[in-house]
Amino acid sequence: MIMPQKLKKCTLCPRECHVDRASNEKGICAASNKMKIARYSLHLWEEPILSGTNGSGTIFFSHCNLKCIYCQNYQISEKNIGYEITIPEFANICLELQEKGAHNINLVTPTHYVLQIIEGIHLAKKHGLKIPIVYNTSGYEKKETIQMLNGIVDIYLPDFKYFNPDLAYQYSSVSNYFNCITESLQEMLKQVGTLEYDANHILKKGVIVRHLCLPGHVKDSKNVLKYLYQTYKDTICISIMNQYTPVRKIKRFPNLNRTLREEEYDEIINYACDLGITNAFIQEGKTQNSNFIPKFYHHPQKKYS
Repeated sequence: MIMPQKLKKCTLCPRECHVDRASNEKGICAASNKMKIARYSLHLWEEPILSGTNGSGTIFFSHCNLKCIYCQNYQISEKNIGYEITIPEFANICLELQEKGAHNINLVTPTHYVLQIIEGIHLAKKHGLKIPIVYNTSGYEKKETIQMLNGIVDIYLPDFKYFNPDLAYQYSSVSNYFNCITESLQEMLKQVGTLEYDANHILKKGVIVRHLCLPGHVKDSKNVLKYLYQTYKDTICISIMNQYTPVRKIKRFPNLNRTLREEEYDEIINYACDLGITNAFIQEGKTQNSNFIPKFYHHPQKKYS
């Protein structure tokens, strides 16, 4: 069982709010001591090595410790849409997704619930959970928290949002993003090792790093890709994403009110090729569409879609 003192002065993420979540005091993420989710479903729009033919078993957690001003899922990261579940209910959701054919359990924005997740996964495994666990994170993590997940998580799926600390501060109100993602990424790879697939080329273990290309920031995207390839070569997979979709007006940063231009994305992809990156995913087609943003729920789902 989770000991209340572990949440007495919460320092799970780099924000280190030191709030007493055990007594329902809330910090920047706004999460209490109870798990809160906004959706769970079989999701077919992740990277192919995660979604496969059946889908990735995604569980969207409410709240977020980063709160980027352009967040496409701001309904859950900022407005905190969702409903509370117990740890046994979480375990049952994992088992239900497995029964429906999910290739993995995909924990989306999980950082603030790490303690509950660890307990819930242990419980689910006692009752037959066998598919890989995916930790789908913004990348704003503490190495110490990632270390707690050793033996729990099989696949790490972090964002690498920014190379430039000024962008991290402007868009996500943090000045130490680069240091946090680089340190935690090293720990992730240390735990799960290089990419390992099953017979159907579905990922069983490893690290996929996502980079969402932001409008007007081609140079920063190039710097992210250069760092990743020079540091890790082909030991990780890189997902270079063009799907940025404006969901609300941001007066201070007009560039964030438009989608990524085709020529911007082409320049980034050409640069990746010039670097020698081959172990990567790119996006084609009309990905910049709000229709790809999931529907979130205030109340428990009677069944998922």
